[in-house]
Amino acid sequence: MRTTPFSRLLIAAALGSTLALAPLTAIAYESELFSLKNRWEHTVTEMPANQRESTLRSLAGEAEQLASQNPNEADVLIWQGIVLASYARERGGLGALGTAGDARDVLERAIEIDPQGGNGSAYVTLGALYDRAPGRPLGFGNSNTAERMFQRALEIRPDGIDVNYYYAAFLKEEGNTQAAREHAQRAVNGTARENRLLSDEALRRDAEALLQAL
Repeated sequence: MRTTPFSRLLIAAALGSTLALAPLTAIAYESELFSLKNRWEHTVTEMPANQRESTLRSLAGEAEQLASQNPNEADVLIWQGIVLASYARERGGLGALGTAGDARDVLERAIEIDPQGGNGSAYVTLGALYDRAPGRPLGFGNSNTAERMFQRALEIRPDGIDVNYYYAAFLKEEGNTQAAREHAQRAVNGTARENRLLSDEALRRDAEALLQAL
């Protein structure tokens, strides 16, 4: 069909509108994720213990909705997994196993999309989940898998405060005091991430306490 100058103008305008909307969609998703990250960090570092569980439950609902809208965005899935893992830890007990399993599944899907796991963050959280969950038949806990996850995170971000602290705690439980002390020290000397300053500094203090206890 032959197009007139007017119809070509309409097509160009439509294409221009579509292209203009694409960055706005990206900005909207990034803004929601940024807000989720900040509120999670405030919750786990500054909120009173008796308020954390209900707040994390609410954040988990928001993360699930954001992930359903962006199912192929690894960073969204990683943060959904982080929030779910935090919620499971706060709940505690056997009732938290389902939430912990959901966190594991989401993080493993994220790694399929991004093998770097969000600069190692997915592997750190997976390591902690596999370390803390009870083993079979009740849960999916597995110390060999936990160590493999921590090692993968260390390959990606060897100076990370989070990976070194959680790995040190794992090694302490495994009875490897010397290696635990080494990684606790690396956590104390580690580099805090600009977008995770509050939580990384909180983990640095935890690493200092762990180092004194070893």
